[in-house]
Amino acid sequence: MKPESYIKGRGAQQNVHNKFLQNVYETRDDFLEFCHIEGEEADRNKTQYIPIFPKTIVNKVTSPDVGMLYSMNPYQGCEHGCIYCYARNTHEFWGYSAGLDFERKILVKKDSAKLLESKLKSKRWEASTIVLSGNTDCYQPAEKKFEITRDCLKIFLKYKHPVGIITKNALVLRDLDILKELAKDQLIGVNISVTSLSEETRHILEPRTTTIKKRLETIRILSENNIPVNAMLAPIIPGINSHEIMNLAKAVSENGAKSFAFTVVRLNGAIGQVFTDWIHKTLPDKADKVLHQIQECHGGSLNDSRFGVRSKGEGKIATQIHDLVRLARHTYFKNKSFPPLNHELHEQFKDGQLRLF
Repeated sequence: MKPESYIKGRGAQQNVHNKFLQNVYETRDDFLEFCHIEGEEADRNKTQYIPIFPKTIVNKVTSPDVGMLYSMNPYQGCEHGCIYCYARNTHEFWGYSAGLDFERKILVKKDSAKLLESKLKSKRWEASTIVLSGNTDCYQPAEKKFEITRDCLKIFLKYKHPVGIITKNALVLRDLDILKELAKDQLIGVNISVTSLSEETRHILEPRTTTIKKRLETIRILSENNIPVNAMLAPIIPGINSHEIMNLAKAVSENGAKSFAFTVVRLNGAIGQVFTDWIHKTLPDKADKVLHQIQECHGGSLNDSRFGVRSKGEGKIATQIHDLVRLARHTYFKNKSFPPLNHELHEQFKDGQLRLF
């Protein structure tokens, strides 16, 4: 049973300390009692959209564990509130908490499309797939209001440049018109995250995300329009969704996904504290078991920072997960593969139109 203080519609249930800040902020019991007596809200739980103006938008990805060379993120922070999200730690660089701040203070890069166009027109730039987004979801609720991702897709289409998308939001179908045009020249690949087939599990893990039914429908519609889809069955969390691997693979395959990827959950940085607090409040009967199984996958720790190992895990539980993944691929993806994107057209469209001479 969730405590009365449980914050509905959010993943994190507290703001953990930002390691870069000297001061620690806490909500004291006497303040909460005062608010209760006065009939005031101690926490309004509202989302803020804060404009920021970076000088560049395309980031080179140096991690060997991530299957991309370049990414761009129109938004920092994510209202989806996925409790396990590795991107939470990046909010600390902006002076915020990896907890509730990550979900409620959304930094908006309104100049993203302009910065992207400048990058693609650069004489030194050679076409290489740029992924929207490598950090926070480019189709989170803010996108419905600001349409920055749509503006960026128009730029990719104008310059015939390959682009990947990672999302768990059906809002991507709003831009089906542009995606279909990109697909004609093999310039688009979409990664749809499906973490569970249980709506109850989805709701507690990812409180402000699209339903599972909608996500599978999104995979189907994209696939029917010749837009290749890779399903992200990630992260696999022992004791929460690890038993669903075969069923997840079957569902995404039947809806048209050409491949799937997975990771074993790791709770790096402040996420360990965020997740531990959350699971004791949300799944108190399972909390210790799940935490211990995660630790067993990472040498007794909730986190592992070693390249090549950190996303795969080690030990008996991780081995069982890998065995199930191999069986799922053999059973449901035996004759399927995700196609390479086209990097040959962009040079001819550097100025936004076909070069004839």
